[in-house]
Amino acid sequence: MTHSTEQQLREQLAACYRLIAHYRMSDLIFTHISVRIPGPEHHFLINPYGLMFDEITASSLVKIGLDGHAVEPSPYAVNPAGFVIHSAIHGAREDAQCVLHTHTRAGCAVAALECGLLPVNQISMEFYGKVAYHDYEGVALDMDEQRRLVADLGDKPVLMLRNHGLLTVGETVSQAFLRMYYLEKACDIQIAAQACGTLILPSAEVCAYTEQQFNNPDRALEEGELADLDAMHLAWSALLRMLDRVSPGYRD
Repeated sequence: MTHSTEQQLREQLAACYRLIAHYRMSDLIFTHISVRIPGPEHHFLINPYGLMFDEITASSLVKIGLDGHAVEPSPYAVNPAGFVIHSAIHGAREDAQCVLHTHTRAGCAVAALECGLLPVNQISMEFYGKVAYHDYEGVALDMDEQRRLVADLGDKPVLMLRNHGLLTVGETVSQAFLRMYYLEKACDIQIAAQACGTLILPSAEVCAYTEQQFNNPDRALEEGELADLDAMHLAWSALLRMLDRVSPGYRD
């Protein structure tokens, strides 16, 4: 995979913050999205504490190390709770280039359900067998929780923080965002369906097959089966064009 430059990553991350705000998945100045900068230093970018997500620009992002301290001068602080969760995952998972965390209504609701995320709808089947769970321990300020959080996440792309919220990781900013966008939709559909009556769930075999259609489209296909290899790239490009219309300035 070709590494993006730091400026490209800044623009992608700023776009992601604006998109989270646009789709009403933000929580005032709280929650975080971070991205690792290529290189041996394990530096990463995170939001300047105090800015609303629709204010964030490429240049305002703060570069910090795994110790949570800024490695370059910045007028902004960093939320310590964001450091605890994000640095733990960046430090443990080489593939977790981007880590995205939200406190949405639907996400918090499903994270508080004993059953967790169910394969209620086609959208949720992208995450079949791909969701990890971490029990609530209080506001994420305890450094000792890092070890347990990383162990619970394992190699999964999604973590449901019980009684807290949602978290996705991605090899790119776009992958982490699109996972969160559809995870949020899956949670929203689930709580709506559960409020209406008894759920009808597909078989485990169908769920597993659908998960592969989403996550492994370039596998050996069955006769007559089609694949859409460009879907996520096209979706991210379309999202950036929308941002350029409705929320320009994020690249600054």
